[in-house]
Amino acid sequence: MLQGQKRWLYIAVPIFFFWFFGQIDKVGISIIQTDPDFLNTFGITGEDKNTKIGLLSFVFTIAYGVSNLFWGFIIDKFGARKTAIAGLSIWTLTMFSSGLTTSYEIFLVSRIILGFGEGMMIPVSGKFISSWFNNREIGRAQASGLTGNYLGPAIGAFALTLIISSLHWQSAFFILAALNLFINIPMFIFLTRNKPEEHPRVSKEELAFIRHLDDDEKEGITSENKSFAQDYRFWIVWFGMLVCSFLFFGISIWLPTYLMEAKGFEQKGMSSITSLSWLFALGFVLSCGFLADKTRRPGLMASILFLMTTIFLTVAVFIPNPIIAGICMGLAMGCQGGVFHLSNMLMVKYSTPETAGRAAGLMGFTNIMGGFSSYIMGWLRDISNGDFSTSIAMLIFASILGLGAYVFTVKKEAAELHSAPLPTQNRHA
Repeated sequence: MLQGQKRWLYIAVPIFFFWFFGQIDKVGISIIQTDPDFLNTFGITGEDKNTKIGLLSFVFTIAYGVSNLFWGFIIDKFGARKTAIAGLSIWTLTMFSSGLTTSYEIFLVSRIILGFGEGMMIPVSGKFISSWFNNREIGRAQASGLTGNYLGPAIGAFALTLIISSLHWQSAFFILAALNLFINIPMFIFLTRNKPEEHPRVSKEELAFIRHLDDDEKEGITSENKSFAQDYRFWIVWFGMLVCSFLFFGISIWLPTYLMEAKGFEQKGMSSITSLSWLFALGFVLSCGFLADKTRRPGLMASILFLMTTIFLTVAVFIPNPIIAGICMGLAMGCQGGVFHLSNMLMVKYSTPETAGRAAGLMGFTNIMGGFSSYIMGWLRDISNGDFSTSIAMLIFASILGLGAYVFTVKKEAAELHSAPLPTQNRHA
């Protein structure tokens, strides 16, 4: 069954688990921060409680975004495989140490180090996919690999809630560290190589397919060192990712707290809607990966997703029914999961295998806005006596900005499709 398809086993599978466990590590704090014992241990109480909660995600995301620039250059120099192993080692040690500390200040430092270690996730994934997959299957490769990005938290919301209620919040950190140590690191050591040419189990036929370019794709590459920085569309996508990160982290980090404190859900109901929201995101990722490859209109699709986000957030503000409001927040988060996937796909499109690490590093830097979003939402809640309305209004304004950015890509995208129409026959590996 895997004849000519080894790339899906050796690259897509490790990237799936890479994001599956990595995203639980990243957003698991949104579940853990609802535990009263966790809050009391670190003194997260009083009038500035929500600001302190927001600061936990703020410092992590700032480190995560800034380190993307660093990791992008490291990947282009040393390769994605060594970089992934190094980053995984850093965040495994950090997760273990996070479960040992009882100081808020030290915990903040651990979040910074964790953000630095996980900052290589987007560049590593972009580099592997750019090197291992044919241009016509990038959308499916991204969707296959990043399925773990959303399935992980969907399952993790239930798992972490169960672990915290049955054991202790510290156990959640220890278990997550062990999963990285015994699953993620060995997979990158034994399965992956930087390029398919370096892998002894990749056939000549599969390699020829990976490296094949259609005539229209050859015309689009003017030189081996094509500069993505000179393509204005890359910067539109980059701005769109700034907005996407602001929205996605703002919603995902605060969603469990929103459901419990603003809508009156118990822990079981909170974990159910939180998991459903991540499944929404997974659904958008899978459908966007398929449709982007079929229609070759990712810019138009991203515009539609930003419009839908605006609508869902607006409904969440005005609808009195708590279940519908929670689901609308989850659908808005899901839409941004789709934008995230499309943006990474476009990043690969506008770069080459030689520059994919740097391009992905710049794209990953946009996650810095997620830190500002989580912190500002906490601050707005404190000055609004715990009300979420002002915070959500801010998110609605941000989604309108994202829509405005992507609209500028639609006309050029349509012209490209007209000059290079979709093939009439299916291609096979």
